[in-house]
Amino acid sequence: MRIGLLGTGPWARMAYAPALSRHGELDFAGVWGRRTSAAKELADSYDVPAYDDVDALLADVDAVAVALPPAVQADLAVRAARAGRHLLLDKPLALTVADGRAVVGAVEESGVASVVFFTARFQSEIEAWITEQAAVEGWFTGRAHWLGAVFSDDGSPFAASPWRREKGALWDVGPHALSVLLPVLGDAQRVAAAAHGPGDTVHLVLEHVSGASSTLTLSLTAPPGAAGATVELRGAAGVKLLPESSDGAVAALLRAGDALLAASGTGQAHACDAAFALRVTEILAAAEDLLNGGA
Repeated sequence: MRIGLLGTGPWARMAYAPALSRHGELDFAGVWGRRTSAAKELADSYDVPAYDDVDALLADVDAVAVALPPAVQADLAVRAARAGRHLLLDKPLALTVADGRAVVGAVEESGVASVVFFTARFQSEIEAWITEQAAVEGWFTGRAHWLGAVFSDDGSPFAASPWRREKGALWDVGPHALSVLLPVLGDAQRVAAAAHGPGDTVHLVLEHVSGASSTLTLSLTAPPGAAGATVELRGAAGVKLLPESSDGAVAALLRAGDALLAASGTGQAHACDAAFALRVTEILAAAEDLLNGGA
């Protein structure tokens, strides 16, 4: 499968480009970016072509990987899907429900495969843990703390990200927490409460279709020493804690590439497809509405 990369920022350089170049069954076919000079620099480092026209890249590939801000990703994902290109996307799928629905509509109309890279879902130890816990009945409650130090650590390459500055932890790390909780506790039928904490920190309470509830604490402004991700489940089976993963982002993206190949080859949707990512977007939008004073 010939795959092109859309994006040249830190995440494209740190994760996507290395993964695409190392995957044995993906042919890293080129780079397009909003800045031509950055696209050329990244492409040259992997000895692949740089494109100054995104449609020219789409014409030369079977699939695209997108490492761009979510508002930009949504528009380009629709464009790529309508061109018949399979999609390896990043979270969040979009920043509005309407944009997310547009992506899902284009995917369904064109019949292309889609995989959205929720990092934890493609880390082997965590994926196995989620599968194990999803088969257990009687969960009573879940608790997720997903705390980053993007805005409190001067060395973070993502601190200057305009969309993260605007949307904060809810939209950046919220998708990660939901990607772990939803397959275990079931869909969130209601965001029961949402409150602001220090900095961009938010606290959410969700009611799940299984009858369980969950609480989420999300932040990008945690002190570096307090940063990290924990998930705890409590129920009839006792207490279960999310394991740490030895897989970094590149290893996880290699597995996401495997998932895209499988979905495109079999026609069977992956659990983390655009439709799942849309549901995450809908939950985040409902939480944002509550945080902004909505009913």
